[in-house]
Amino acid sequence: MRAVFPDGTVEIMPTAAAIRKAQEMGLDLILVAPTADPPVAKAMDWGQWQYEQKKKQQEAKKKQHVIQVKELKFRPNTDEHDYQFKKNHAIRFLQEGNRVKAVVQFRGREIAHVELGQRLLERLAQDLAPYGTVEGQPRMEGRNIHIVVAPVKAQKKEAKPPAAPPPKPAEDAGAGEGA
Repeated sequence: MRAVFPDGTVEIMPTAAAIRKAQEMGLDLILVAPTADPPVAKAMDWGQWQYEQKKKQQEAKKKQHVIQVKELKFRPNTDEHDYQFKKNHAIRFLQEGNRVKAVVQFRGREIAHVELGQRLLERLAQDLAPYGTVEGQPRMEGRNIHIVVAPVKAQKKEAKPPAAPPPKPAEDAGAGEGA
C-alpha cells in the first residue's frame, strides 16, 4: 500500500504498518484510490475528509445543467401565427440545452385526420433541424401524436485571437510634411 502522510512523505508499506503509523500521528488512514496498483491511502482526519468530499459534491452539483423536457401542444389545424410563435419557443428551449416534446392533440372527429398532425410535426422537425435532431418517428399514443427533439451539441470553437492587420508600407513618408 502507498501511504501519503501530512508532511508530504509517500511510503510504500504493508497496510498494518500504515495504519499503525497513522494512529501514532493521531490521524485516520483513508483509502483514496483502492483500484490503483499499489492502492493509495492518505493519513488525515476523517471529519476533515468528509467535509472536503461534501464541498466537492456541492461544487459539481452547481456546475451541472439539468436537461428538462419542455412540451409544446398543437392542434391539427393550428394557425400559422400560433405555429410560428410555438416554433420560436421550441428554438429558444433547444438553444438553452433542453429537449422539446411537440404534441398534436386530436379532439372529437379530428382523430380521423391523423395525417394533418403528422404533416405538422414533420414541418416542425424540418424547421428545428438546425437547432436539434428528432429522436425517432412521430408516435401515436391515444388521441395524441408526438415527437421529441434533442438539442444539437454545441461545437466548441477554437479560441484564436483575431489576426492583426499587416502594417501598411510607408509610402512617401516625407511627402505630407511641410509645404
